[in-house]
Amino acid sequence: MNSNNKKPFNKDRRPSGNRPPRDSAPVKPGFAARAAATKILAAVIDRRTPLDGMLDAEGGNPAYRALGESDRALVRAILNSALRHLPRIEAAIASLLDSPLPEGARALHHVLVVGAAQMLYLDVPDHSAVDIAVEQANQDPRNRRFAKLVNAILRRIGREKQEILSRVSDVPAMPAWFLARLEAAYGADAASRISDTQLEPAAIDVTVKSDAEGWAKHLNGVVLPTGGVRLAAFEGSIPSLDGFSDGEWWVQDAAASIPAKLFGSVAGRAVVDLCAAPGGKTAQLILAGGKVTALDQSANRLKRLSANLARLGLEAETIVADMAKFQPDDLFDAALLDAPCSSTGTTRRHPDVLWTKGPEDIAKLAGLQERLLRHALTLVKPGGLVVFSNCSLDPEEGEDLVARVLAETDMAERVPIKPEDWPGLEPAISPLGAFRTTPDMLPLGDGFASGLDGFFAVVLRRSR
Repeated sequence: MNSNNKKPFNKDRRPSGNRPPRDSAPVKPGFAARAAATKILAAVIDRRTPLDGMLDAEGGNPAYRALGESDRALVRAILNSALRHLPRIEAAIASLLDSPLPEGARALHHVLVVGAAQMLYLDVPDHSAVDIAVEQANQDPRNRRFAKLVNAILRRIGREKQEILSRVSDVPAMPAWFLARLEAAYGADAASRISDTQLEPAAIDVTVKSDAEGWAKHLNGVVLPTGGVRLAAFEGSIPSLDGFSDGEWWVQDAAASIPAKLFGSVAGRAVVDLCAAPGGKTAQLILAGGKVTALDQSANRLKRLSANLARLGLEAETIVADMAKFQPDDLFDAALLDAPCSSTGTTRRHPDVLWTKGPEDIAKLAGLQERLLRHALTLVKPGGLVVFSNCSLDPEEGEDLVARVLAETDMAERVPIKPEDWPGLEPAISPLGAFRTTPDMLPLGDGFASGLDGFFAVVLRRSR
């Protein structure tokens, strides 16, 4: 066909004759799932919307809620892969373009990322990913003129997959701003290891009421240095596993189980779990014999905490309150403050975090945590303990914050954590006696996933 006879593109041109409008064409199988993934990816990257809320079965994104469970699972897989590998996917796409995408072509960018994520990192047939991505472009007036480009780029990815994966393998998996902070805090080698860990899904760890060895054997798991159990890969849902409905255990990352154990014995002591929901640490404190008060500013979150405790056969006093304003009638013997933070230590299970947070968020959250920690010290009796923890990897939310509080008040002193008390986790104890886990720690073999969440925890004693 003579190219000179082609009609120029006109976005207002309408189909003629008996040809139905494109919008009324039959929807291809799998199209709705990819369309939902693309919309949600755009919300995460462009509007910094947290992923969990959009994937909520009841209040999440409407396009996601309209899907069946198998399509929802596909959406989750696409999004997790796309966000874990985003810098590498973008580098792969850029390497195949003769010139950058037009300014403002964000919708097109997300279609390409979703398509490439399936082809490079998921077990999805290439032809399916390409076909639906082209259909997505055709159905979007903004992208229709780029449908051939989408087809060409994704087909090249299919043909040159291994070469492309090799070419982008050295591209850091984390955004540059955060990788630079990791390098400053931990050094280049450790930062690279931490970055690489987020490319793999997190392990499933459980905290058991008793008999960790027995439950590890029963659940095909392994006992961890924290006393919890790590599960091997399994088919089915977590609630279907033995012991769950009977309340014998609950899901809790190994690192998240550490702070509640740092008090030593709490038997018979009055303990407040500040920012308590969803309740894993509350349950630990109850099982340790504490008289536990669970506080959270969200009534709905406390309802979920109470439901979780009910399944476990445990009880605690619950109080809906803003922790920063909480003034108890009687001071406590101990307080656990697992503070709201940037969650940068949890990117294996929450790969959206580094795309919805930025340096300004870390600074803002560090300021909030400092205010909460200063207040938490006023809630315990002189001689009482405060354990401060969070799941951030950034020292601004951990070591720096605690050092500043201790330098500016004579109300508290550090209680060093001893490495010999934590066999198997000695590298996680800092010279000053704080816990600092990073996701590249806790190497395991024999079919069990390695690593744990990045966590910071410190023990302080009120001195007056």
